[in-house]
Amino acid sequence: MSVTASAGFEAAGVRAGLKASGNPDLALVVNRGPLDSAAVVFTSNRSQANPIIWSKQVIADGAVSAIVLNSGGANCFTGAQGFQTTHATAEAVARALDVSAGDVLVCSTGLIGEQLPLDKLVAGVATAADSLSTEGGPDAAAAIITTDSRPKTAVVTGDGWSVGGMAKGAGMLAPGLATMLVVITTDAVLDSPALDSALRAATRVSFDRLDSDGCMSTNDQVSLLASGASGIAPGIDAFTAALTELCLDLARQLQSDAEGASHDIAIEVVNAATEDDAVEVARSVARNNLFKAAVFGNDPNWGRVLAAIGTTRAPFDPYAVDVTMNGVRVCSNGAPDRPRDEVDLAPRAVHVLIDLKAGDATATVLTNDLTHDYVHENSAYAS
Repeated sequence: MSVTASAGFEAAGVRAGLKASGNPDLALVVNRGPLDSAAVVFTSNRSQANPIIWSKQVIADGAVSAIVLNSGGANCFTGAQGFQTTHATAEAVARALDVSAGDVLVCSTGLIGEQLPLDKLVAGVATAADSLSTEGGPDAAAAIITTDSRPKTAVVTGDGWSVGGMAKGAGMLAPGLATMLVVITTDAVLDSPALDSALRAATRVSFDRLDSDGCMSTNDQVSLLASGASGIAPGIDAFTAALTELCLDLARQLQSDAEGASHDIAIEVVNAATEDDAVEVARSVARNNLFKAAVFGNDPNWGRVLAAIGTTRAPFDPYAVDVTMNGVRVCSNGAPDRPRDEVDLAPRAVHVLIDLKAGDATATVLTNDLTHDYVHENSAYAS
């Protein structure tokens, strides 16, 4: 049931007429309490959409009653009119639910530079408010997708409490979150500082390590709402572990639905001097178009891996590095090892293991191959 798996939440997904396709395009998630604790992490892109600017103000006091999300338009670089549209959307939710507009998060996704029709948004909010249900999670997840081929949802249960989430995203998946919107709900009893700590720990090793194409969106937002309806206050470690499991599940779903991708690639770096070094090395490979194109062609061109990691500042000896691809060590101590034709890259899942032999830290970055379909989809997105 996605965001309505946890007690205390209702959701809806409706057609507001924002998409030319006529598909669902507006979602509403409401926290019925008794708590209204929340935490949010945002894109680190300096170019930020109006909903991000608004939501940063909302979350300042750590209290959130509802979140409204639309697809069909990003409401980014739309000037003062666009910000007024965001504000008015929150006001419409406030009127429908009898809450404060200052407790309503707003999210938008779609094409940048186009004004959203406020009349359709307001009418859509009213329809969504009338459609709220504890069974409405799947409808809400379907209403926020853009180029996605399917909705993404996940649930993790604790000892008498649960965490549920929905996500959208299929491209521009890069650090500082991704071109994605994520809403996570829990019925655990936790205050906003605890939620913030857990959310930042979870996103650091999940969404922030999903790097499909090296591009960063203007609209990324991951929101975590707690109702406290279970009456159970889990330990912060147990809650963070469950939240991390949920975020990793959603991140992998986003990776597997990346635009045009034919391979899901996990780049694991081991024995780095620090975790930050391991991330930098893994990301250098994830963003290397030559490597990604080789994987698309089922070519285990490990030389491109070594060339990519040589551009980083991480301490290691290039002539001590081992590289293993789908279980076959093709490079040992910076020299050829097993024949590359032993590597089978036909399966969708690809695992690249890089042993730096410089310490004991490790990290994994998720990415995809570079395909003809990716280029075609992104060349025609606005037309």
